[in-house]
Amino acid sequence: MPTTIYHNPNCGTSRNVLAMLRQAGEDPEVIEYLKNPPSRDLLQQLLDMMGLTPREILREKGTPYHELGLGDPKLSDDELLSAMMEHPILINRPIVVTDKGAALCRPSEAVMALLPEGAVGLYTKEDGEVVGSASKD
Repeated sequence: MPTTIYHNPNCGTSRNVLAMLRQAGEDPEVIEYLKNPPSRDLLQQLLDMMGLTPREILREKGTPYHELGLGDPKLSDDELLSAMMEHPILINRPIVVTDKGAALCRPSEAVMALLPEGAVGLYTKEDGEVVGSASKD
């Protein structure tokens, strides 16, 4: 299974995750999900793979979350998915899929669980924080 990242190049976390994947030797398929959003069926498959609900991947900051009243606990998963289909910016990112599974990689170092142990080594995030561990060479 090829590694895939649902990516927003304007997001620092997403940029960090993409860089960590590449540092680990991966050549991921990069899907800019704001330009090419996943279908409803694919998004549901990703949620199932991650073991998350639509509410758990809703993004509030910089989105129409509040204007659409998406904080209402009475809204169904189906209604939340419909909102994400209409406004892909509501889908939190980055979502990464590897042969080890899928995850919403927030914080960015969550991607390490989807890669072979030590594959990333040490990585310095855009904010200067160093994550990972020295490789076992």
